[in-house]
Amino acid sequence: MKHSLDHLPAAKQAEIHRIMLIIQDVVHPEMIILFGSYAKGKYVEHRYVSDGITYEYISDYDFLVVTKDNPEKAFDQESRIMDLTERINPPVNLEIHEIDYINKGLEWGEYFWIDIIKEGVLLYNKGSVKFSEPRELNPAEKKEKAQRYFNTWFPQAPAFLKGSNFHKNEGNLRIATFELHQATESLYYATLLVCTDYKPKTHNLWKLRRKAKPYSEELFHIFRAETDKQEKELFELLKQGYIDARYREDFTITEQELFILTERVSTMIPIVEKICSQRMIDFNR
Repeated sequence: MKHSLDHLPAAKQAEIHRIMLIIQDVVHPEMIILFGSYAKGKYVEHRYVSDGITYEYISDYDFLVVTKDNPEKAFDQESRIMDLTERINPPVNLEIHEIDYINKGLEWGEYFWIDIIKEGVLLYNKGSVKFSEPRELNPAEKKEKAQRYFNTWFPQAPAFLKGSNFHKNEGNLRIATFELHQATESLYYATLLVCTDYKPKTHNLWKLRRKAKPYSEELFHIFRAETDKQEKELFELLKQGYIDARYREDFTITEQELFILTERVSTMIPIVEKICSQRMIDFNR
């Protein structure tokens, strides 16, 4: 693990330090590790116009926050940190986990954690916990695991999409929206598990989209939620499919909105298949 941010511009270093102080104040963690594109020095900041459409693709700040005995729900801590860092751009992406959970992943050879330990930047260390020795999987084992994830999650997407179309044709737009959410969730899960050997415990499509962001700009731009208000509202409708479409009497969606969302999710399927196939090819290198 690295211990310096010297590979980053001074402004980025200052911003990361500011976020670190917020995390310390909210969580009181054992460790804080910067991982992902900023740790590797491979971050991207793209904003461009193509065919009159504005696109924005900016790498997130990724932090692993290690706790010992966390008395508070990580979800609540994450929400508070996100509120306090709302005005910071790039956005902040958090993983808050107890050391025992992380060590179990290392011992099982989960490459999400192993990559963080290898390539992350240790920003803060109380010195009270240690990481387990990771079990390194060979390329064949990684590929076998990734293929198993793909076989489990990817086929669910077209199946849920088929169900959504059936219920849409029957006039039940609420169930159709829920199944469209499930199709989208399955695609994000497949992407994350194949690419990282990890998926967060969430059904929130905003979070899943953000966590899948490093693995495909094309997938991220299926919804241009950062630069277009209508696109943002559309994706929010899709996100609401998990709870609101099933349980809230005031949830509404039009046939046109559902039609557009169905087209977008259908477009995601071959993109995710391509991402996963390429990742499994990479394991052979």
